Parts: sequence; C-alpha cells; structure tokens
Amino acid sequence: MRPKLLHAVALAAVLACAPTTVAAQDYPTRPITFLVAAAPGGGSDTIARAFSSLLERELKQPVNVVNRTGGSGVVGHSAIANAPPDGYTIGVATIEITVFKSIGLAEITPASFTLVARIAAFDSAVIVSTDSPYKTAAQLRDAIVKGEDGKFKAGGSGQGGSWHMALGGWLKSEGMSATKVRWVPSAGGAASLQELVAGGIDFATCSAVEARALAEAGKVRVLATMGSQRTEIMPNVPTLKEATGSSWEMGSWFSIVGPKGIDPKALAVLAAATKSVHESAAFRAFLKERGFTPVWETGDTFVKYASKTTVDLGDVLGALGLRK
Repeated sequence: MRPKLLHAVALAAVLACAPTTVAAQDYPTRPITFLVAAAPGGGSDTIARAFSSLLERELKQPVNVVNRTGGSGVVGHSAIANAPPDGYTIGVATIEITVFKSIGLAEITPASFTLVARIAAFDSAVIVSTDSPYKTAAQLRDAIVKGEDGKFKAGGSGQGGSWHMALGGWLKSEGMSATKVRWVPSAGGAASLQELVAGGIDFATCSAVEARALAEAGKVRVLATMGSQRTEIMPNVPTLKEATGSSWEMGSWFSIVGPKGIDPKALAVLAAATKSVHESAAFRAFLKERGFTPVWETGDTFVKYASKTTVDLGDVLGALGLRK
C-alpha cells in the first residue's frame, strides 16, 4: 500500500473514533445571533446590546444583535422560537410572549421557548398631571368608582398593550369593570404622557421609568407604582398595595430565551454565562442608570411565573373584551 494511501486510511480511522458531541462539549465554537423583536433604541434593544457585549466576554465568541421587527413583536419572537435549538440563536423575550395567543396574534406562548432567565423588569404606575386634583391613588380610585362609565380617560399604550392591561387589572382588582375608564390608545408611554400634560387624558398607567423625566420637571405626579415593592428610582412613591390596598401588580420585563429544546450541554454553558453577566457590576450599573429593576428567575420558577402571567393577563384581556 502506498504511503499516501496509508496516511489517508489512518486519518479516516482517527476521525471515525472521534467523539460525536464535540460541538456541544465545546459550545460555543462560532458566533451567536441575539435576536430582538423591537427596533433599535427601545428598551429591549438597549438591554440586548448591553447584555450581549458582556456575554461575549463570558462565552469568548461574538454575540451579534439582530433586530427583527414587525407584527407587534410576533416576527422577532417567532424567529427565536423557530431557530435550531443548538444554542447559536437566542434573544430577548418580553411579557408579550404571555399574551400573543390570547389576543389572537400568534400561537406563541412561553412554552414555545427555552426560558433561560428573567433578568429585569419595570413597573407600571398611576400618573396624573400636576394640575390634577387627585393627590393620591386612593382619591383617584374613589372618583372613578363614583363617576359614570367613560367619564375618565386614560392612556399609556396601544389597545390591549401592557399598560392597557395594567389599567384593566387595577380596575378589576378594585371591584370595578375593567372598561369603566375609557382607554385612549397611543404609540406608547411617551406619547400618552404628552397627551396627559396637554390635558387630553385624566391619567396614565405607563411605567414609572417613562414618567421619570416629566416628574422631575414638575409636569406629572406619580401616585403609585404597580410592583411588589417601591421602585428604586422613586422611593417615596407608594406601591398600589400601600396606596389603595389593591394586590394588583403589573409591569413589563425582559428575559433571555432560546428555541424550545436547546441542547442541554449548550444550555448549561449559556445559563452559567447569563448568570455571570447578570451579577456583574457593569450590568447592574446599566440597569440602575436606566431605572430597571434587576430580577433573577430561572428554571421552574421562571416557567411557573410565565404560566401564571399568561393566565392572569388572559383574564384581564377577557374583561377588556379583547381576548380572542
């Protein structure tokens, strides 16, 4: 047998004996795509870029942020859910994954993903203009109770959006119809707050983060936040529980997810790297600067939270007459 042929046979034998799980054991061996279901500059995109830059250091591979917009978040979230489960396509998922199915946008639910970790949140709030006669959330609540249906107008997001559900859930928790206040749809929290300052609506239920600049400028007053504890950026503002006794909580959140069934070895590496980034001083400083609250939920805890949120918000959408 000729030397070259002998060499080829020997090489083939070596390759045949090589482990078949090298890719999983050495994950990652190539760049990772980090999908964002929102346009550049928004909360999801900002968190994705801050997180990905730190994740690169942990994984020692490029982590490339790709914005996949459209369909009220359906396009980007679907791209994550339908990616190969090899750990090389992950992304940021938001609270919207718990309501897509309820509002008839897509058959996407939290079960469509591998839920790696819920990493940050920001609470909804009850906000009035500084010209408003209502100084507390209890005063506003009492006035709504006594008023006729549709007397009060509120805004914060589009129809059926997170901040619309925040309002509906609050009213429902206070024993009122979820539709007692007339909802004025807007392009988002910033637009609704401008409408509030202009006198077009009576109050808003968008996030405290979005209201911070106008509150500091003396144009709006935040009466309560809808979290389990007071927000760090507004420590003097009571929670809804403190202000009115309502146990309703509502906010938006960000999580790291991948397609369902990610290879367990790749997932273990990704989960450990995600934890390291979340605990880093750099990421915590980023969250504090933006007004986001750090959250850490993984495994069954995150799955149970997402499942409960899906049920709770489905009920609110039903009360608003928006559930499909």
